Amino acid sequence: MNNHDPFDLSTQEDKRQTSDEKARNAQRVERDDIIWLMSGKRGRRVAHQLLTRAGLWRLSFSTNALQMAFNEGMRNEGLALTAKIMAHCPARYAEMLTENQND
Repeated sequence: MNNHDPFDLSTQEDKRQTSDEKARNAQRVERDDIIWLMSGKRGRRVAHQLLTRAGLWRLSFSTNALQMAFNEGMRNEGLALTAKIMAHCPARYAEMLTENQND
């Protein structure tokens, strides 16, 4: 049985605030994790390998539609990681590219 009371506004507000606080905390943890990953040369090397494996810098086109969809999915994950890096430490992204330009 559901105990939800649509007229209990204070409980609804408390739940909303708790949910908002959890979301802010999750964003803070994600930001700190990205900054930590990109703070060292080893982490930047791992990030570069992930972006390379995701196919960020190559075309995803294939004559096989399923293969192309898979490639685009991989590339989308690479783009998501790039967006997080650029949002939290863009200078480290440039540093990562410089360190790995011979690969």
